Amino acid sequence: MADIHDAFPENIEGPYYVDEQCIACGICPTEAPDHFKMSDDESHAYVYKQPENEEEESACDDALSSCPVSAIGDDG
Repeated sequence: MADIHDAFPENIEGPYYVDEQCIACGICPTEAPDHFKMSDDESHAYVYKQPENEEEESACDDALSSCPVSAIGDDG
């Protein structure tokens, strides 16, 4: 389970975040490319845009549920 205290600093403020458990598998940017990006060095993903409507929230939830290491959190 993701922990906000271990979230990467690149995450934009809001309910969704990626923490240090991320293994850079690339699933979240594939599931929700409008919200998740890989870091410049490709070592982890992060949230660059929080969802603004139900459709976007659903995409973020899909990414969260697809994460193989539970590195995505939703504190919303």
